Amino acid sequence: MIQTSPPPPKRPPARERILAASLEQMRRYGYAGTGIKAILVAAAAPFGSLYHHFPGGKEEVGAETIRRGGVAYRELVEAFYVDGADLGDATQTFFDEAAAFVESTAFVDACPIATIAGEIAATSDTMRQAADEAFESWLRVMERQFVAAGIDVGRARELSVELFCAIEGAFLLARTSHDAEPIRTVGRAVARSVREALAGARVPVG
Repeated sequence: MIQTSPPPPKRPPARERILAASLEQMRRYGYAGTGIKAILVAAAAPFGSLYHHFPGGKEEVGAETIRRGGVAYRELVEAFYVDGADLGDATQTFFDEAAAFVESTAFVDACPIATIAGEIAATSDTMRQAADEAFESWLRVMERQFVAAGIDVGRARELSVELFCAIEGAFLLARTSHDAEPIRTVGRAVARSVREALAGARVPVG
């Protein structure tokens, strides 16, 4: 019997390759530091394909990259803040895993959306809105779980914002110092805040 090799895996469409390459390039070099040519080379895509799929050019690529990254990171948050989880432990684990990831990547930015958003917030309303929507989707995941655990809606929102700002600030300090300990430090502080809020929470009904 003649054995045949399995067919090679099908290459993703050009649009998907461009977005994947854009996310990685902008993670490393930011929006301003990422050129169209670099994206297309990394995506192994012809020049014309970019404007075919993204008529708005680099700004449209940036906005779609933010949306794509926003979904991926929302799913990551959801993986930690699951129904019925101990939210204090989930918060501590979230920060500990983030620290380990940053270390494993030699301190490459763990949040490419924040990198882009910091550059374009005052110059591109299209990308600013995409970043705002992505960040808000992450906050809603945490806020929903905090409310489900009996924390007041207002305090649940505050905790979500505190956690978001803490992780983003810790990423910046970790990258510049090449030390992931700031992420673990703020993780312990935020986890304490979550546990304190849970200790004073009402018992969820039903």
